[in-house]
Formats: sequence, structure tokens, C-alpha cells
Amino acid sequence: MSAEATNPATPGPVTPGVYRRKGRPRIDLRRLGRAALLGPAARDRLPDAIGHVAEAHRAHHPDADLEPLRRAYVLAESSHRGQMRKSGEPYITHPLAVTLILAELGAETTTLTASLLHDTVEDTEVTLDQVRAEFGEEVCYLVDGVTKLEKVDYGAAAEPETFRKMLVATGNDVRVMSIKLADRLHNMRTLGVMRKEKQERIAKVTRDVLIPLAERLGVQALKTELEDLVFAILHPEEYEHTRELIVDNAAHGGDPLTEIVENVRTVLREAGLQAEVLIRPRHFVSVHRVSRKRGRMRGSDFGRLLVLVNEDADCYGVLGELHTCLTPVVSEFKDFIAVPKFNLYQSLHTAVAREDGEVAEVLIRTHQMHKVAEAGVIALGNPYTPGADDPAEGERADPTRPGWLSRLLDWQEAAPDTDTFWSTLREDLAQDREITVFRPDGGALGLPEGASCVDAAYAQYGEDAHACIGARVNGRLATLSTVLKDGDTVQLLMGQDPASEPSREWLEHAHTPAARIAIQRWLAAHPSPSPSEEPADGPATDGFAERFAERFAADPAAEGAARFAPEGPAARPAANAVVDQPGASVRLAGCCTPVPPDEITGFAVRGGVVTVHRVECAGVARMKSVGRGEVGVRWGDTTECRVTLVAESFGRPHLLADLTEAIAVQGVAIVSATVEPPSQQRVRHTYTLQLPDAAHLPALMRAMRNVPGVFDVSRAQHQAAAAQ
Repeated sequence: MSAEATNPATPGPVTPGVYRRKGRPRIDLRRLGRAALLGPAARDRLPDAIGHVAEAHRAHHPDADLEPLRRAYVLAESSHRGQMRKSGEPYITHPLAVTLILAELGAETTTLTASLLHDTVEDTEVTLDQVRAEFGEEVCYLVDGVTKLEKVDYGAAAEPETFRKMLVATGNDVRVMSIKLADRLHNMRTLGVMRKEKQERIAKVTRDVLIPLAERLGVQALKTELEDLVFAILHPEEYEHTRELIVDNAAHGGDPLTEIVENVRTVLREAGLQAEVLIRPRHFVSVHRVSRKRGRMRGSDFGRLLVLVNEDADCYGVLGELHTCLTPVVSEFKDFIAVPKFNLYQSLHTAVAREDGEVAEVLIRTHQMHKVAEAGVIALGNPYTPGADDPAEGERADPTRPGWLSRLLDWQEAAPDTDTFWSTLREDLAQDREITVFRPDGGALGLPEGASCVDAAYAQYGEDAHACIGARVNGRLATLSTVLKDGDTVQLLMGQDPASEPSREWLEHAHTPAARIAIQRWLAAHPSPSPSEEPADGPATDGFAERFAERFAADPAAEGAARFAPEGPAARPAANAVVDQPGASVRLAGCCTPVPPDEITGFAVRGGVVTVHRVECAGVARMKSVGRGEVGVRWGDTTECRVTLVAESFGRPHLLADLTEAIAVQGVAIVSATVEPPSQQRVRHTYTLQLPDAAHLPALMRAMRNVPGVFDVSRAQHQAAAAQ
């Protein structure tokens, strides 16, 4: 029920009437109210009171059957008869005005029928069963959806639950939200005599939730007028200043946009392109934004050029002619035809400059694109057509439902409480751009701009994303914190351990409500241990260090391999390397860990020791640069060797156990091992290993790489030690 509505004929400070979109003049609702009181017309003709609705409807749907509208009006007028708005006018004027708004946007007959009846079930004796019997299941469903939204007042505590219901209803049928938005627009138009505090409360809710929803549904015509009405209520001084700017500009005469329009028409006419070129005035909020951005306003800043053509290809033809014959402002070009916005919007945006510095922004689109740009999902008609492929009874599938709405419906079910839902909803609605990323299997994920691999994981797998251990973005390994860009290809790497768990760090990189709520729910169900209970190795090693040490200390074959001590890149003994310098002892360099059959060279260091390096080691070049002479070295007959390997992995439980088991299976003894603290979900393991035969090294490295979560195994390269 629109209890907030007041007398539309009463002049008030909140209605921006100076600068209206070109179109049908506003209807005199008092006259419609008097017509409504005259009673219904004969059954064979349309009542006079909805003549304007019928005219607007036929402009978009010439063959529409108006009989349901006539019957809906008769029922609405008779059921609301005797009810008055706060202004004293007949209540029927409100559903008439809401229906007219939708008719002008091109809504189909079912939506208009439901709009006329949208308050009858709540405010009169009419029941849903009566609506179903008279108008069918589809109209009944829409009326019921709108009625459910009205059952909770817009009080501060009730708002979250109200909008949760609204979103559920919208997810089942976007036409429910279309009616609600038109209902709110008419109430905002007639809000002038309400108490100031109530005006502000309604305006804030409209600003925070309904305007972003209108933007996401692509209903720009409703969104821009709602923005202006909210602007007038919440920022009256800025609104008045903006109004003065518009009035002053109109009084100057000599609009530069008019001259540019003539130039554009001439250019397109000479190129043989059929196009309609119009001036599209900016609404109040748009003018205000431009004035804050640019400071001093120029004449061309008060509007934009709109070029309408018949075919998609003509859009690019117009663009080419404008950029050829006029001076383009390249930085202003955007192609929303090749890459439409998430709210169905398609258009080419560019700007052209005159010699005197006047710059005109230009929008280029087809007539159909313009219809969708103005009316959004309302322009798509009825997406629910009965057929053989209908879903099972009780289920509804909407092919026009935007991706953001599907995601929102998913996470709102998981929101643990109303406060979380409300705060998360506002955060989600604050995101005004969407990107598309692709899966390797050819599927696509729609995500808000700024989303990371964490968000992609939860968008694709839901709560199963707890097991995600990493990602490849455009074929390259990436951390889960990587921010995705429009058009990226994302392959998510999933662990095999069913006990895998998300990290608290993921919350820092989760951008979508679905990801944040799923992670928070898991963390709430699995509280972190206190500092005294936290294992020394941290959560990445899952407390395995101690068990590892016990296991290998008890194993004679391990030869003391369980020593977990930080071991730097110091040189180490090498009995299988032979030096050509009598009496010298040989040490293998820790910076490059040479093993047979690596090509090697040596350098004499302090104490009569010769360090052996791989020829390609960076330390060799540094030794030569400081004038140290090389010493000839070669491998001896023994095949046993010691090598240091570095394993790079994604953090997960039991990873250390799996890695050490893979090493042990290869018959290799672990001399020492270190595990660095996790960083951005990556863990670095360094192992010094004793191999019985150097020829086993490639097989050992392959076995380590095959451990789930390990993405690279390499020979150690310690730059800092190379100068020894």
C-alpha cells in the first residue's frame, strides 16, 4: 500500500519539474480520480480513466488485447471505491499512475494488469483466489509477489527483512520488482507534504537499495528520476544550485549542442547513413556530477548527443564517420556493444570536439538498444511462455534474470542473520560494474569488478571451494588473492583432501558476498585455537613437524633425517668431487647444489678449501668478476650425492606429510628440512637430501611434483651465499 503518497497537485519543493525527459506530459491525476468515480464504462469499451494507459500500451504493443486491462480496472476501481489518499483524492489514482509509468516503458499486458491490481489483495476484500480465477495464474503470482513486499513497513528494523523478501520475489519474477519500482517512483513524486523526517527516511532507503536495483535491472528511466527526487530531498541546497545552473544555461541561448547536432547530421547524411540524431539532456544528478568534476560548466556539458540507427553494424559506421570528420576525444571511447554491461545496457560512447574547445559526448545505439537502455528488463516482455520444456510445478526459470541477481539470491539464503544480510546487500549494490571470466571448459562466471580467485572459486563451487589450493589465470599459476580482469581465463586447482579448510586470510581477498559469507560460516564453526594451542609449525604444517621427527628418528634408514633445523646455503662436504689441486679439501657450494652429472667448476676460498659450483651458477660470474681464478674439478667414481631441493606449494593440511612420504618412497634420506611460514597461501619447503645415486634425481623431483598442492620443485639457488 502506498500510504506515503500525497496530493500530486500540491506544489512542493521536492519535485524537479524544470528539466524533464521529452515525452508525454504528466497526467492530471485529480481528473483521473473524478473519472474513476463515474463508475465503469460499458462492457464493450474501455473506461475513460485508463485511456492514457491504453494509448501508451498500444504505442509499444499495437496488437495487445486490452480486455484484461478493462476488467482489472473495473475490479480495482470498485474494490478501492471509498478509499482516499492522504491528499483526499480517490485511491484508484495511485494504481492508475503506477500502471501508466510501466505502460510508457513498454511493459506487456500481464504486468500492467497486475499493476492495476497490486494493492487490491492487501487493502481491499479481494482475495488471491479471486484474482487467480479472474485473471489467471500469472497475474495472481505477480500480485502476490508485490503484496508480500508490502506486508512489512519500512521501519528501521524492518527494512532488511522487507528487502530480503523483495529480492526473493524479484528472483522468481523480475516483473515483481518492475511494479515495485514504479510504485516507489509515484510515491516519491507525491511525497511533498509528508513530514521532513519521513521524507528523508524514505529517500535514504530509495537511494541505498531501490536505485541500485533499478540500475541493475537496467531501468534507467526510473533510476534517473528516482535519483533526482532523492537528490532534492536529501541535498536541497545542491539541488537548488544545480537547478539554477540549468535555468541559466537555458536562458543564454545559442546552445552549442544544437550546432554540433547539425554538423553530425550533415556528416551522416553525406555518408549515406540513416540515423536519428537527438539532444539528450542530462538529469539533475548528472549535471551535479559533471559540475563537481569539471568545475565551470560549458554549454555542451548540459546534455549529450544520442544517435539512433537500425542495425548493429550502423553503430560502428556512425562511429567511423564521426571520428573521421570530427575531432575525437579518444579517451572517452567505450564499446558496450561488444561487451555489454551486466544490466543489459549496450551502446557506443565517444566524444567529439569543436575548434572552440566545446566537447560533446555522443551515445550511438540501435533503436532496440535504446529501448532496453531505458526500460531494461521491462522491455524484454514476458519471459515465462508455457511450453514443453517448462520446469516442474512450483519451479520457475527466468532466462532474463541477470547474473548478479542469481548470485544475490544464492548468498542471501546463506546469510546467517538479518544484519549480515543488510550490510552485505548494501556492499553488493555498491558495486556498479561486472566482469566476465571464463573457465577452461568454456563456461563463464559473472563477477563484480575487483573480484579475486577466491571469489571465482566460491562462485563456481560454492562451499566446496574450501578445498581450493590455487589457480591458473590465463595459463599461469596465480595466488588466490589475484584480482581478476574482464576476459581472464581461470582454472581453479582443487585439493583432494576432504578435510581441506579455508584460511582466515581469504577474507582479505574475498570481494563477493557469497565468498565472504561461506568463509565466515566455516570460521565460526571451526574456531581458531588459542596461541598456547597453536602448533609451532603453524596451521600450514598441521602440527606434523613433531610427528615427522618421531617417525624418522625411529627409522634406522632415515639416518637422522628428522632434524628440522634452519639450514642456510653454507657449503657442504662432497666426497665424490675430485680437485686437481693436491692437498685441497672440496666442498659443494650451497648456492647451486651441484650433483653428478652437472658440469662443474671450482674456486679456492679461505682455509685451503675449494668450493664446487655448477657452471651456470650466478656465483661463478661473481667469482670471476672479483678476479678469483678457477680450479679444475671433476666428479669421482662414487654416484652417491647430496642435493638441496626447493618445493613450492599451496598451503593445505597434511602437505608436509605427503611430501616427506613421497621422498621416502624414492629411497632418499632427508638430512634436513625447513618450512617457511605461509605467504598468500603459498608455502616454501627446502629439503637437503642424500641420494644413493645422482641418476635418481629426476625421478625424485617428478615424485615431489606429483604431490597434490605442489606446483614446482627446483634445485636450490641461494644468491646470498654465492660470493663465498
